[in-house]
Amino acid sequence: MTALRFEARLRDVVGRKRVLLSDIWGVVHNGLESFPEACDALLRFKREGGTVILITNAPRPADSVQRQLRKLGVADEVYSAIVSSGDLTRHYVADHPGGKVFWLGPERDNSIHRGLELTLSPLEEASYIICTGLYDDETETAEDYRPMLLQARERKLPLICANPDIVVERGDRLIYCAGAIAELYRELGGEVIFYGKPHRPIYERAMQLAEQHAGRKVAREEVLAIGDSVRTDLAGAHGFGIDCLFVTRGIHSEEFAGIDQLDPASVKELFGHPPRALMRELKW
Repeated sequence: MTALRFEARLRDVVGRKRVLLSDIWGVVHNGLESFPEACDALLRFKREGGTVILITNAPRPADSVQRQLRKLGVADEVYSAIVSSGDLTRHYVADHPGGKVFWLGPERDNSIHRGLELTLSPLEEASYIICTGLYDDETETAEDYRPMLLQARERKLPLICANPDIVVERGDRLIYCAGAIAELYRELGGEVIFYGKPHRPIYERAMQLAEQHAGRKVAREEVLAIGDSVRTDLAGAHGFGIDCLFVTRGIHSEEFAGIDQLDPASVKELFGHPPRALMRELKW
């Protein structure tokens, strides 16, 4: 294992990579504002013939993610396509038509079940749970849901986690996501099905989209993942057999403050499997 230093620019990292699988939250925006230099970097890569697939654990379908990006000033031209954990969750629901579903999440995520054949039901009547997040992620933690999850476990209800993230940036704060609830349910002995990073299906779908846009088969060696989470972005890329550029401005920013280079021992401690490179923020 070798030392890692921070790279200043994406163009010094991509080499022969022709496809970027870029995280959104923490890389392209922080939930409140977009990062213009990151958007510019992805756009420049595209203009040089590359393909950019935004790969996100957002518990909403891709068109809803796109609307949010537009509101934050991220132009459609910045990327080639979007794949979300919400898309994959919707595929699960479509494959189980007519089910009674207990939906756990904020009202803003209601597009997760838009147009699907299901019945929203109370926990006592549901056949499974779809979790898109906490009802109030500004004030609640997963522990607030322990009694509900114990009840669900007694009924042996599967929980479909539409966002495996534990926390995410919102401005300068970290807020809890559906993954925090799912992990607690798993600790309590409940069955959890995860859709999104670091799990393989979202990468397989991203590669399908990349090959459609490239018009050819794409080798794993041509793909670079970009993300800010060790648990989801880095672990997912490693598990799928692709390189990862790790951006430290996101949820791990405090751990990297004041560090210019990581020695091999620190690399192993922080990452386990090291990324291809480090950047503080995405720039071309």
